[in-house]
Amino acid sequence: MRNVGRRLLVTVGLALLALLAFTQLDTPLSGLVPGESGWRIARAFFAQALSPALDYEDPSPGYRPFLVKVALGVWHTILLAAGGMTLAIAVGSVLGLMGASAFWEDREGPRALRSLRLVLFASVRVAIALMRSVHELLWAVVFLAAFGLTPFSAALALSIPYAGTLAKVFSEMLDEEPRQPALALRQLGASRRCELVFGLVPGVLPNAVAYTFYRFECALRSAAVMGFFGLPTLGLDLKLAWFDLHYAEVWTYLYALALMVVVFELWSAGLRRRFVV
Repeated sequence: MRNVGRRLLVTVGLALLALLAFTQLDTPLSGLVPGESGWRIARAFFAQALSPALDYEDPSPGYRPFLVKVALGVWHTILLAAGGMTLAIAVGSVLGLMGASAFWEDREGPRALRSLRLVLFASVRVAIALMRSVHELLWAVVFLAAFGLTPFSAALALSIPYAGTLAKVFSEMLDEEPRQPALALRQLGASRRCELVFGLVPGVLPNAVAYTFYRFECALRSAAVMGFFGLPTLGLDLKLAWFDLHYAEVWTYLYALALMVVVFELWSAGLRRRFVV
């Protein structure tokens, strides 16, 4: 009964917070109803949903075939997402290991050493929180301004928040993993680090791999959005088609993005069934 009361209290608190946000942001319901020009644009846009473009709506000499352009946009989006996630996995795995309390549980040694371990653990957790607290688009603004409009800058911007998110989830998985295998290794005389690597990591690996696949799906969408900064991903093609009012082309790019994510989801699900589950 006490748990029900606490849940009700939390629910009421969240509802009041939502109401407060709604009133403070000055968002009247009338603002959700578009004007005449808005309805006209919406009608024109959704009218093309069932007839996506297979060629340019306004072709010009020298253009590559439209579907080739779509395929290249998909390819560049996948490359950017893969580059960002490669960096994120490398950094996130190390920080996830060091961000787990199980990594620092060795209480042997002098007091100064134990204090140093506590400081290092807190520093890693703060770094993880800072990395994931800033959205990849904000990192992109910083890196693209500092290093120029290059794919590496975009991949670096993409990797930082994803590395922080992976590190947080990996560390929590390690801390929640049952300790019996690690304790068995300890009784056999294994070192503390061997207990962690061989006693805990194998148990969390299937869920960690599954979560990494999910984050890669998110990275595909983020990589597409990076195109709004001018990178040659699907986002750039979609942005230019929208500004030209070529709504049939916009729908082609949207369907290509959706198909890319669905295909990857089916592929990753097959890999998980074969190698992980």
